[in-house]
Amino acid sequence: MKRKTGTPRIYLASSGTKTMPVANVEERLLSLLATLEECQAVLMDKASFEAGRLLSLAILELRMELHKITDSELRALCDLMVTEDRVEQDTRTALVRSLPPYLKLIK
Repeated sequence: MKRKTGTPRIYLASSGTKTMPVANVEERLLSLLATLEECQAVLMDKASFEAGRLLSLAILELRMELHKITDSELRALCDLMVTEDRVEQDTRTALVRSLPPYLKLIK
């Protein structure tokens, strides 16, 4: 038998997704998502909190792909949440200023 020279070809199990039906691809992505979430839970609880946070970014990216959410839509949502948070914080600050001194929280 003749020995092959050069670097071996890398075969990825997911490399054949281009010819798969959409339902099968989504099913595989959902399975991958479940596995990543299990790994993240283990990392956050016992191993490495930072690694778990990095894995959460991969989970977010996969969820965005599954639900066909674009980067610009995510950015718009984040901007809206920050704006609402600021309004809520300003409202709380105004409420504290309007309270009589004996009702203000002392830290």
